Amino acid sequence: MKTGWLLPAIPIVVVAAFIVGSSGGGRSATPATAGRSRLPVEGTLPSLNAATEWLNSTPLTPDSLRGKIVLIDFWTYSCINWRRSLPFVRAWAEKYKDQGLVVIGVHSPEFPFEKDAANVRWAVQDMKIDYPVAVDSEWAIWNAFRNNYWPALYFFDTQGRMRHHQFGEGDYARSETIIQQLLAEGGRGVTDHGLVSVNAVGAEAAADWNSLKSGENYLGYERTENFVSPDGTIWDKRHVYVAPMRLRLNHWALSGAWTVGKQSIVLNGASGRIMYRFHARDLHLVMGPAARGASLRFRVLVDGQPPGIAHGTDVDGLGNGLVLESRMYQLIRQQRPITDRQIEIEFIDAGVEVFSFTFG
Repeated sequence: MKTGWLLPAIPIVVVAAFIVGSSGGGRSATPATAGRSRLPVEGTLPSLNAATEWLNSTPLTPDSLRGKIVLIDFWTYSCINWRRSLPFVRAWAEKYKDQGLVVIGVHSPEFPFEKDAANVRWAVQDMKIDYPVAVDSEWAIWNAFRNNYWPALYFFDTQGRMRHHQFGEGDYARSETIIQQLLAEGGRGVTDHGLVSVNAVGAEAAADWNSLKSGENYLGYERTENFVSPDGTIWDKRHVYVAPMRLRLNHWALSGAWTVGKQSIVLNGASGRIMYRFHARDLHLVMGPAARGASLRFRVLVDGQPPGIAHGTDVDGLGNGLVLESRMYQLIRQQRPITDRQIEIEFIDAGVEVFSFTFG
């Protein structure tokens, strides 16, 4: 689960209570829901009118959604935690769409490039999202929900009442059971009470949690950790960095001419490098061209060698890749055994902007 830094953190136990128009109250068990836990009423569906754009749909409102079961999914397209939850949300939208479920993705951006509507449209097409998406580039819907997480799921019944929420990836069986229960409550016949089975591949595959010893790290000076180039970070100025001979686990360094900004780092000259020592099956890098339309070459080495069969979906076995869009790139997917590794990413062309490392 990724915590948003756009707002002060709100304790999980009280977020739902802040939803506008909380009505309270319980319900009686019906034959369709007998034997299942009773779901509380946690609030009502806030307005969605502040969306800056709608994709895959005309604008939707609480009134137009009455009589439907509504699942709101807060996402941002470079977030690995959300990305790994997408196969389930996509499968639920398809399985239950004819039984009264409406899935709405609310895209609330983390990084500046995710505010660009053209980038969101690209992500929706690239990630095969065909359910409605409310583009929330100014975080108005995010604020209305008092949300603070990607991904975050909010479940609403046919009367527009919020009955459940789920923060972070995982617990998919529980979430689908909630959907089925709300459909049954609303008089919708659930023809298949089995749970969806997904075949997630690439960046959408579940993390190897048992081997994961590296956590997300931002590269801008506002939030970075364990940067160990000898001069430290020189804020907002071009500086030629030198990497140390060795790195400890979860430490990183730069070499070459870089500008370290608040949220990202930008390569000012050719042949700049990033080194990172990590312990995880997967390694991803959120990055893009600083100038739209540029095509920037890079090369990946692991422990000084091309990755071979450990290459991710965005590089080949020799470690070669191209930065074309601002997004998350999968650079490494290791085979077992998973051990400490050191990655070196050489950017052959100047002009790359790099935001964060994520792992899985």
